[in-house]
Amino acid sequence: MVYLSEPVPAAQVLPTIPEGIAPNRVLRFASHCVSGCANRVGDACGLIDRIQTLPSSHATAAVPRCHLRPHCKWWNQAGVDACHRCPAITTLGSPDDELAVLVADPSTTTEQLRGWIAAAE
Repeated sequence: MVYLSEPVPAAQVLPTIPEGIAPNRVLRFASHCVSGCANRVGDACGLIDRIQTLPSSHATAAVPRCHLRPHCKWWNQAGVDACHRCPAITTLGSPDDELAVLVADPSTTTEQLRGWIAAAE
């Protein structure tokens, strides 16, 4: 993943993607949080809570500059740990990856994830 120094409107980039390639295969899209999001838990994001349940291999790596950080819900909620995990997040999940499916599901609790991870070890 490559971080952009400045945001680029999707309308400017989408025409450059070859026909037949889904835009979310080659681009990461950022957007503001919305009150009706299925991942919203009060004022917090349940998705980053579930993601933080997963083991992280980047706990000591430096985080890159990111123009989204001042407005990032994950940064404000989870700090640098969210930045370490952000590059691994994708909207293209495999239905065969049971753990990824669980993490993406807003009804999954962190306790359920911990149980799944413990059982898999």
